[in-house]
Amino acid sequence: MSTPTITRSDAFRFDDRSFADVVGSQPLLAKVVDVDAHEGPTYVPREDALYVTTVPRRWAKRPPRAFVKRIALSGEFDRPGDRITRVPADVVMPNGMTRDLDRALLVCDQGDRHHPARIARIDPRTGATTTVVDNWHGLPLNSPNDVVVRRDGTIWFTDPSYGHLQGFRPRPRWRDTLYRYDSESSDLVIVADHFDKPNGLAFSPDETVLYVTDSGANQEPGSFHPDRPHHVYAYDVLGGRSLSRERVVDVTEPGIPDGLAVDVAGRVYVSCDEGVRVLSPDGRLLGRIQLPGTVNFAFGGPDGNHL
Repeated sequence: MSTPTITRSDAFRFDDRSFADVVGSQPLLAKVVDVDAHEGPTYVPREDALYVTTVPRRWAKRPPRAFVKRIALSGEFDRPGDRITRVPADVVMPNGMTRDLDRALLVCDQGDRHHPARIARIDPRTGATTTVVDNWHGLPLNSPNDVVVRRDGTIWFTDPSYGHLQGFRPRPRWRDTLYRYDSESSDLVIVADHFDKPNGLAFSPDETVLYVTDSGANQEPGSFHPDRPHHVYAYDVLGGRSLSRERVVDVTEPGIPDGLAVDVAGRVYVSCDEGVRVLSPDGRLLGRIQLPGTVNFAFGGPDGNHL
């Protein structure tokens, strides 16, 4: 039998008439399955499956741990839990995740006090795990949060110090930074280090614009400092290497922005306390999907039109 599905059609708030172009005439919010998903949603079309990283858990006095799980989105299952399997990857505190050009999973492994923070590559079939990069000129990474890959193969990731603020990483030895890693030259380059807490990342469809969330208003777990950033920024990408012309696309109210996604029309989707804010490329609020506590999301489904 199939998993029961709970659906809602009243979760969509229109702030602009063009939001109809996003959600269509009969928008639907559907519950797929109960799972301890937290971050890094990554859809794999040939499997019709969604990979996620889990909510960190503590056992007794051991440090917290999180895992990578696979959620099958089609098929027949005797029990809802049958569609969820754990990927046997050698990671400690996985957070953001995407796929590289070779279709492997790239994971922001935040590490802990005994394991280095790093960007790790995982074979989703076997769980075989290797380290892509774990330091900048000998200085350890803080706790990588989100990662995206350009069509040229370069890996861009944010590295805020949330691991230290949340008590599982040592004090940072370098600023919270946005990095670019070139897998051909093995060079890790600072793209920007002026953020408070750089978080979610997404490129525009033509990769000429990079969107970045700064969740600096959240410092200690559960805190909100209104005088610190809770902003979404846009930057022009110059030569595929550097950023220019910073502008504020959105200031999230209430709470902080987290994960980002961009659709084929260039619209920007921002996760936040109220759910998902949908913006035009220049920041005009088009509408909202009201699902409080949304953290991250990805596009998927056979036609790529499921969020």
